[in-house]
Amino acid sequence: MDLALTNKKILITGASQGIGEGLAHAFAQEGCAVYLTARSEEKLQGIAAALRSQYDVAAHVLAADMTAPGAIECLCDFAGDADVLVNNAGAIEGGDLWEIDDARWRGSWELKVFGYINLTRALYGRMKTRKSGVILNNIGNGGENFDFNYIAGTTGNAALMAFTRAMGGKSLEDGIRVVGVNPGPVDTDRIRRVLKKRAGSRLGDENRYEELLKGYPLGRAAHVREIADMFVFLASERSGYTSGNIITIDGGITSNRAIG
Repeated sequence: MDLALTNKKILITGASQGIGEGLAHAFAQEGCAVYLTARSEEKLQGIAAALRSQYDVAAHVLAADMTAPGAIECLCDFAGDADVLVNNAGAIEGGDLWEIDDARWRGSWELKVFGYINLTRALYGRMKTRKSGVILNNIGNGGENFDFNYIAGTTGNAALMAFTRAMGGKSLEDGIRVVGVNPGPVDTDRIRRVLKKRAGSRLGDENRYEELLKGYPLGRAAHVREIADMFVFLASERSGYTSGNIITIDGGITSNRAIG
């Protein structure tokens, strides 16, 4: 399927690892010019070099802490004319209400929740002027599956779901589509760390974390590419009537809980 994304400019935040790195590869494979940002200059440069070598595309990097003063303005200078913004940076801490005190809660939300909001605010106006653009938010199915022990994350993800729906409900009037994706467990270093911690507390041995995978659909977490390919499709005009929606990719976990 030709998604007609060749030479489109794609800004991906949190692009140095995990889903972000997978997104960079998926968009580059479609012939896009990718603009990658995260904190680690070394990781970004390595990924960009691999993309240029494998796909013969333009790959640009900006190492930045999006929570730092002036960082959003720097990102606008770096890739303010991007055709597609993929908000992907940040991971909210796990823990219950007493483990996540005020400082940790605010710190966790600064990058993922407010980072998404602030970068959307900054780039939306530029897209509106062109009457064209796509904003894709990588959120997480914790916003649909309320979790006492992931209180800051489940609340933050639910907020981003509401933000996405609110923006995307009107954005087509400006020629812009805003869509969210809610992955469930994905095979990344982050999920392995989570599972190891869980195995340590439940099974007494973090090295038994793979046993916990048996409880997931198909006995595994999602492959990164299974998530990244959805973003690529949503960015294309093949999905041109999609806005204000949340696409959940979790092997049926959320639906199964709703049935239960």
